[in-house]
Amino acid sequence: MENQNIAVGLDIGTTKIVAMIGRYNEYNKVEILGIGKSKSLGVHRGVVNNITQTIQSVQQAVQEAEDVSGIKIKDVVVGIAGQHIRSLQHSDYITRNNSEEVIDAQDIEALCDQVHKLVMLPGEEIIHVLPQEYKVDGQSEIKEPIGMYGGRVEANFHVVVGQVASIRNIGRCVKSAGLNLDRITLEPLASANAVLSQEEKEAGVALIDIGGGTTDLAIFKDGIIRHTAVIPFGGNIITDDIKEGCSIIEKQAELLKIKFGSAWPGENKDNEIVSIPGLRGREPKEITLKNLSKIIHARVVEIVEQVYLEIKNYGHEEQKKKLIAGIVLTGGGSQLKHLKQLVEYITGMDTRIGYPNEHLAGDSDAETTSPLYATAVGLVMNSLEHGLYNSHLDAEEEVIAKEEEVFTDTINEVQETDIEARQTKPQAPKRSIFDRWADKFKDFLDNAE
Repeated sequence: MENQNIAVGLDIGTTKIVAMIGRYNEYNKVEILGIGKSKSLGVHRGVVNNITQTIQSVQQAVQEAEDVSGIKIKDVVVGIAGQHIRSLQHSDYITRNNSEEVIDAQDIEALCDQVHKLVMLPGEEIIHVLPQEYKVDGQSEIKEPIGMYGGRVEANFHVVVGQVASIRNIGRCVKSAGLNLDRITLEPLASANAVLSQEEKEAGVALIDIGGGTTDLAIFKDGIIRHTAVIPFGGNIITDDIKEGCSIIEKQAELLKIKFGSAWPGENKDNEIVSIPGLRGREPKEITLKNLSKIIHARVVEIVEQVYLEIKNYGHEEQKKKLIAGIVLTGGGSQLKHLKQLVEYITGMDTRIGYPNEHLAGDSDAETTSPLYATAVGLVMNSLEHGLYNSHLDAEEEVIAKEEEVFTDTINEVQETDIEARQTKPQAPKRSIFDRWADKFKDFLDNAE
């Protein structure tokens, strides 16, 4: 098996750490070769707060994925979230030296590099620079300027910013676990790759990824990322509310939420009761499911309202910015009963649960296609796309190297012929051979392009 065709996504979450290995199959769909999962012990609200425990959890997840797939993991793409993430809009431009030449990828790269040099607040660093629309010589709403003529190239950017310390801590954990950190990707962008279709991104859609520690939001319209936000509440805060409200331990609260929890109190009758075993021989506790639902409902409403506020801030209520495809819920928290109905009730927008099977091979098992693994699947896809781009670059470099080799060999031949020619006839043969070779080499380069 060729290891360069294999990608690894590492989702360092608040409740779990997932290492996922995948590759493209012959139908260009993502085939998952192995998953490793471990309990996340050193992460709070998406931010590493205990390096040693996080390293152990990462090693455990990676080991499990290696055992399942029989592949040794080296390079990983890591997801980042957390309350320190913020995004901003920025416009920038470059003036090209020669407007007679068409705009190429290097010009766009130069424009993005310029944005990377933006001065941030102390302790902050740019994670992503995402171009939205371009303007060439004043002509606006251009999606792809490469190949056009123009002197001034301008663009609107969506810039994602995070704290240097948090990014470095993640890097340290990955490195100490014996892995190479290939790239860091914003988690809502990875989840969006996994669960959204291109039609939804075009029509306008808000992806809400409800994790353990944070709820991540990514808004797309006209196929372009428009807004991202991270809300520092997730499934764990609901578990804490149940723990406090029912006076039980965390493990029991989590089980109650998963098995009997509902976001809609009206669904439960007053006489529905669940009995919780008491600690160390104490009397069991009886909890009504209606009360449990009320506790969950109160917190879920708060989270959904915060997310809806972000959607309004983006400008969803303006006709031009309307999100026609509505909302897609994903992440472990999206599996809460009646959550879809509650979100529809609060926001008035069409809602569906997002499963990461959009780009997965048809024979993927049910576990892989759970919303729980949306981020991990997205990270694998992100890594595969990046790897594909790199392999194209490598192929180009190989062609150039071969061309250089041919060039050197031919020069040597020419020089040898030249020495022989000098002994018989002066310089004429050397000239004609070199000319013929130059023409052939020019044809070779033209065909290579």
